[in-house]
Amino acid sequence: MHKLLEVKNLSKRYGPGCPLCLESTGPEFETNLCPHCGSVVAVHDVSFDLYKGEILGVMGESGSGKSTVVKLLYFDQEPDSGSAVFFDQDKQYPLFGLNAAQQRWLRNHRFGMVYQNPHLGLNFNVSAGGNIAERLLMSDLLNYRLIRERARKLLTRTEVLAERMDELPKNFSGGMQQRVQIAKALATDPPLLLLDEVTTGLDLSVQARILDLILEIQHELDTAMVVVTHDLGVIRLLAGRTLVMKYGRVIEAGLTDQILEDPQHAYTQRLVASAL
Repeated sequence: MHKLLEVKNLSKRYGPGCPLCLESTGPEFETNLCPHCGSVVAVHDVSFDLYKGEILGVMGESGSGKSTVVKLLYFDQEPDSGSAVFFDQDKQYPLFGLNAAQQRWLRNHRFGMVYQNPHLGLNFNVSAGGNIAERLLMSDLLNYRLIRERARKLLTRTEVLAERMDELPKNFSGGMQQRVQIAKALATDPPLLLLDEVTTGLDLSVQARILDLILEIQHELDTAMVVVTHDLGVIRLLAGRTLVMKYGRVIEAGLTDQILEDPQHAYTQRLVASAL
C-alpha cells in the first residue's frame, strides 16, 4: 500500500505554556487546561499514518483536539512541535518545513478541506460556481469555458442542480452549502481530503446523503480522507481505522471494527455503550 501521509508527535498549545502543562493535563486529569499557566494543551503527541484511498476517522467529544489536528495539517494553524510528511507521486513534502508559498501550493492543488462551518470554506460573496472557479484559477486553469464546465460537473457530481451554479451560497440550505464545499474541495482532484464535522447540524436524511456522497467519492477517485467527528455512526460508516482522542491525547487507535466491538479504554467503552 502506498503511504500518503506520515504524522509524528504532533503537538499544539494555546497560551504561554509552562514546564508543568503536560504533566497537569490530559485524560487522567479530565482537562486540557493547565492549572499553572492557563494554557490549553489542544493536541499532544499525535501520530498516525494514512494510506492512499483510506478513510481514517478521528473521534472525540468537543475539546478533544480532533479539529485542531486537521487545521494543523491544512496549515490553518502552526504546530508547536512534531512533523508531517506528505508523499505525492515521487515527491516528499515535509509539511511544517515548507515556506508559505509551498504550503499555499499544496493547499490549492493537492489538499481539500471541508469545514463544519461552510462560512470558513466558502466565499459567500460569489456564486456556487464562482467558489469552484476561484480554486481552479489558483491551480492555473485559466480558460473560462473549461472552468465553467468543470464547476458544472462538480456541482452535478455533488447533487447541486447545475441551474443553481450562479446562485450565492447564502441562498442554499446547510446541506447544499456542504455539497458546494465538497465540490470546491474536489476541484483539483486532490489525493487528500480533510473533513471536519461535515454532517454536524444537518438533518438525518441530509447527513445520510452527504455520507453516501463521501463514500462514493472515495470509491471512485481513491481519495484518502481524514474524517473528524464526534458521531460514532459516521465513524462506523466511513472509517477503516480510527483514532479516539480525549483532552488532546490519542487514547485508543486501531481498526474501527475492533475499537467498536472491543473498546479497551474506559472512555471509548462509554462512547460505544451510549451509541448502542
